[in-house]
Amino acid sequence: MQELTDLTRELVSVPSHEDETACGDAIERWLREETDADVTRDDHGNVVARKGEGTSLALVGHHDVVPPDESQEDAGEYVVEERDGRLYGRGTADMKGAVAASMLAFRDADPAGELVFVSFVGEETGGEGARGAIEDGFVPDYAIVGEGSTNYSGDDVTDVVVAHKGRRASTVVARGSASHASEPEAGVNAVYRACDAVDVIRDLDVPTADVFGERLSGSVVVTEIDGGSAWNVVPERCEVTVDERTVPGEYADLSRVESVEGVEWVLEQDLPPMACDDEAFAETVLDAATAAQENSPELVTKPHATDAGWLAGAGTTCVICGASEPGEAHTKDESVSLSVLERCYEIYRGAAESWPDA
Repeated sequence: MQELTDLTRELVSVPSHEDETACGDAIERWLREETDADVTRDDHGNVVARKGEGTSLALVGHHDVVPPDESQEDAGEYVVEERDGRLYGRGTADMKGAVAASMLAFRDADPAGELVFVSFVGEETGGEGARGAIEDGFVPDYAIVGEGSTNYSGDDVTDVVVAHKGRRASTVVARGSASHASEPEAGVNAVYRACDAVDVIRDLDVPTADVFGERLSGSVVVTEIDGGSAWNVVPERCEVTVDERTVPGEYADLSRVESVEGVEWVLEQDLPPMACDDEAFAETVLDAATAAQENSPELVTKPHATDAGWLAGAGTTCVICGASEPGEAHTKDESVSLSVLERCYEIYRGAAESWPDA
């Protein structure tokens, strides 16, 4: 499908790691030229298009990317190369390829209800575009988020993700009082208090959740520790960084660290998890995925947070289905399979034409 390859190449070539405006312009322009849909650009920079009536199904993507490797940028544009059936370049997998597939599926589908296309800004920086749109009232009934779901259950299979983990980033701050190291009893060692807090973290229960028979397990891990000012000074402050992967409905009780005297728990970031709450919708998308490929896709879970978490928290029933494979996103050799992009086009179009089931 040359049109899909060309559109992906066009979107990928436009830099969007610092400013998404130009890429949003390209998406908006294409939708206005190629469809009769109601196309809007909100105050956040998100591009939204709508057609049809009834229960709404959104095809969701984002057109911002993480900063490119030096080899992925040349003369102000991103380098895009095609070889061996794959397209290489920053954003091919995460996730302009899926955005292109969604755009074409949106144009070509005869939807069973209202079909919505949206490409958000700011996904890589905490879901800024999605959160802004939700605050403005954007809450579709259902959504297929085009993040990666390929090669989860097996090779050359695009699965349907029904749940994913969230991420909470925390700082545990231990405070004491300084003294000369030759008289440690004159001070209160903040590093010792931090170590006591770490022991509490190590003993925390890790939450789990089940979604349609799929098990999702969270995790809590200390990733950094920083304290002290000199080799001969009892430290008065020590900070511990904690990475927590959350599951729907459950969190580790990190506030327990405050049982240690002089210790404070500070929540820095909370990217929500996602769980699909409508098995019939998940099965409909799975049927579309089955019809689009020779192998047998499955309902699976995903370890990474996406904009589906924000949408699900607002009341949208979500699944995730997209071309990116594990290990492709954010790498200097990022690439996407062109045949899998075609598969995603077929999945998105098939789901849009069969959901809701009249």
